[in-house]
Amino acid sequence: MSVARVRRAAKESVSGLPRAFWWLWASTLVNRLGAFVSIFLAMFLTADQGHSASFAGFVGALLGLGSVVSSIGAGVMTDRLGRRPTLLIAQASTAVSVAVLGFMTDPVAIAVVAFVVGMASNASRPAVQAMMADIVAPEDRVRAFALNYWAINLGFAISSVAAGFVAEYSYLIGFLGEAAMTMLCAVLVFVKLPESRPDAVGGAAAGPGSGKGGEPAVSMGTVMRDGRFMAVVGLSFLIAVVFLQSQVALPVAMADGGFSTKDFGMAIAVNGVLIVAVQIPVTRFIEHRDQRLLLVLAALLGGYGFGLTAFAGSLAVYMLTVCVWTLAEIINSPIQMGLVARLSPVHGRGRYQGMYTLSWSAASLVAPIAGGTVIDRFGADALWAGCAVVGTITAVGYWVLMRRVPGAAGPATEGPRDGSSEEPDPVPAAADPAGSPA
Repeated sequence: MSVARVRRAAKESVSGLPRAFWWLWASTLVNRLGAFVSIFLAMFLTADQGHSASFAGFVGALLGLGSVVSSIGAGVMTDRLGRRPTLLIAQASTAVSVAVLGFMTDPVAIAVVAFVVGMASNASRPAVQAMMADIVAPEDRVRAFALNYWAINLGFAISSVAAGFVAEYSYLIGFLGEAAMTMLCAVLVFVKLPESRPDAVGGAAAGPGSGKGGEPAVSMGTVMRDGRFMAVVGLSFLIAVVFLQSQVALPVAMADGGFSTKDFGMAIAVNGVLIVAVQIPVTRFIEHRDQRLLLVLAALLGGYGFGLTAFAGSLAVYMLTVCVWTLAEIINSPIQMGLVARLSPVHGRGRYQGMYTLSWSAASLVAPIAGGTVIDRFGADALWAGCAVVGTITAVGYWVLMRRVPGAAGPATEGPRDGSSEEPDPVPAAADPAGSPA
């Protein structure tokens, strides 16, 4: 491929997106460049503080529990207060709590502050995703979500290396560095990003109990009664449980097979390198393809990618399996986030995004426990076979679900071009009172 063609492809990948998106993208990159706690918390607690491995696992679970708790609350805040205030509150709270965590030595204090960090750090996700859906036209959303996902992984890849050097010198500097970068992200949002909530942009709502344009107010009950959307949440949870086996089950299985931590590091590095290298070109290739087939393909590649781990006897084969399920991740992420935005009513995007975020937060709690239990009782091969089964079930679920979504068999970029989204399933007559949304 000529240099001119590469330049043209790169230009087409990033052109046409609004300025506000790029400031949001930049804030995401800055945030992930400062990642430290998620990488080295366990080592900080064991190697630096002298706590046991079980305590480190308990604190990690509290981080996950905090993210579960904040998912719904942050979604409600995103709709009620607005995207921008929710982002500012979440990022400022994260910066303060991460800095405080670096000074904690008492086990109870560490546990409490870690829970707060989990809540605060996850609270920005519904707001970011809702703001992105607000400011990016439907036909560009898959590309926008892919670019944002690319920024997350690029920032994480760089911060992982930097954090390793920082940790050798001082864990405290790592905590304070993450706090500073997160606060910088908040400043960027405050200075450069206007509020994007539709009723804040277009004027006041039509009246009590109504959303923008007189549409019924959306409560969490409305979201949970939207059967089509909740099916997306359920399928997202299943595929997330499979993907998250890379965090606990994969290193445990490799260690049991006689591989070193260096070997695992090399294998898992393939994930980040591949995402940074091919996320954008793959997205350009898939954005005009049948999204139903893409979601089915991603579920099968994810399930059977981990399933192939049962046959891995060398580092090269482990790296190959990582390539397979990473490709699934690359396909699934932007398509699924675009689907969530498409199914979310404009005036309820925060709550819908919060529920979607909950699927991944819950999976982050379930996946390590389920993976470890299956390995202990039945062996690693049974876990990898189970991943293939779950992937197959998820693929069938996507195939059935997407038949209920108008235009799902068309390109992933299809959708209303006026900034609105498809209506959710009709709300039953026993809906919550419109005047008291969650």
